[in-house]
Amino acid sequence: MSEAQAPVEEAAMGFDAFVRTHRPALWRAAWLLTGDRDKADDLVQTALGRTYGRYSALANDAKFEAYVRTTIYRTYVSWWRRKWNSEAPSGELPEQPTESADGATSVDVARALAALPRMQRAVMVLRFLEDRTVQETAHLLGIAEGTVKAHTSQGRAALRASLHLSEEDRP
Repeated sequence: MSEAQAPVEEAAMGFDAFVRTHRPALWRAAWLLTGDRDKADDLVQTALGRTYGRYSALANDAKFEAYVRTTIYRTYVSWWRRKWNSEAPSGELPEQPTESADGATSVDVARALAALPRMQRAVMVLRFLEDRTVQETAHLLGIAEGTVKAHTSQGRAALRASLHLSEEDRP
């Protein structure tokens, strides 16, 4: 093996380890955004594919994870805006997950989030499940801080009225 190939192979091994370690958390965020297992897989795979080349340039896994998460949220928004990932009516009900990826988020919360418009859902996931600030959320989604605040207010109101949530789950 040449000296030029060694750093490339090292980066690939590091990226593989990163994916094994961080994929469940990335998938959970994508699942909360999309409400669908297959779309969540597609979203994570797309984000990892888009960010692969930057792995060795970033200093550590924490920075790379933040970069991948940003890519997940921006990809989700771009799919929504372009309607590339449009939903079509179906005669069959989709398979419903029996529990969330890590058990921390109930199926009821996921169902309540799925009832929100896509941008509100993205804002609510970032603000309350990912514990992001208004500024971080605005930056990740590429929208104004005032828009984040409006979506937060509207999303909280919708979740308070949701029939999917019990009193202790309501915001």
